[in-house]
Amino acid sequence: MTRSAEPLVVGRVVGDVVDMFVPSVELVVSYPIRQVNNGCQINPSAVARPPQIQIEGQGFDDSLFTLIMIDPDAPSPSEPLLREWVHWIVTDIPTGLNSTPGQEILPYDAPKPMLGIHRYVFVLFRQLGGPLVAMAPTKRSNFKTREFAAQHGLGLPVAVVYFNSQKHAGSRRR
Repeated sequence: MTRSAEPLVVGRVVGDVVDMFVPSVELVVSYPIRQVNNGCQINPSAVARPPQIQIEGQGFDDSLFTLIMIDPDAPSPSEPLLREWVHWIVTDIPTGLNSTPGQEILPYDAPKPMLGIHRYVFVLFRQLGGPLVAMAPTKRSNFKTREFAAQHGLGLPVAVVYFNSQKHAGSRRR
């Protein structure tokens, strides 16, 4: 499969969340109902539990990775005052099938979009110096993926994938 950052540019993930990069590994994010593909629509009820993660790439057999899941559209896409809302941070993820085991720095917080269509972005970094020592952020709002990467010597992402989600139309209470 050809890796391209083009869908990330079109979806404004490049710019809003990460700088331009060259994808170098395959990141597969799978929820029970479907695999995440850039820009696909997934209902919030389908992402209540953490996804399965798979990392594949030539020459990365002994590498460890850090995964960050964020919402750059919190609380609403038209006024993202809480950008970036961090939903999950996992470090020390090995390559291979079902790579989810790693060191969970920040527990999974299921997406709950309230207004508009939100992008939920999985950013994968290769750890350059072995296991990563990182503390959980003190708050989930206004997280800065770029700053986290710089503070921990992670460099540019090696893969990014995102999906869209919005509140169920029938979920209003009267």
